[in-house]
Amino acid sequence: MSTSFFLRPAAMALAAALALALPQAAFAASTYYGITVHVSANNIKVEDPKTKQTLSFEILPKFDQVFSANGKTTYQMSAIKAGQYVGIIYDQKALGVRHADKIYLLTNANEKIGTQ
Repeated sequence: MSTSFFLRPAAMALAAALALALPQAAFAASTYYGITVHVSANNIKVEDPKTKQTLSFEILPKFDQVFSANGKTTYQMSAIKAGQYVGIIYDQKALGVRHADKIYLLTNANEKIGTQ
């Protein structure tokens, strides 16, 4: 038998062990709500008004995941302004950097914008 016959199961077992050893938070998406402090082409900074904690999120090039609160209407990144309430779904899979996967535009009462 070839050595690859024995190495393949060992490699799969090692990969599975490493996946179990990594913190589960690295794989899970999280949501953060707050007021937009800063928006640029590659970054959005949001402050939670209750805790005063500010988090910064990287935005990947050609990001197009900006939605109304109910998720039915899409917006351009230019629709996000400083002082606006947003909900951000994010993760830290890419080299541990916090980046936005989706952004939801909310009113000051954390409700949808408009009459959709």
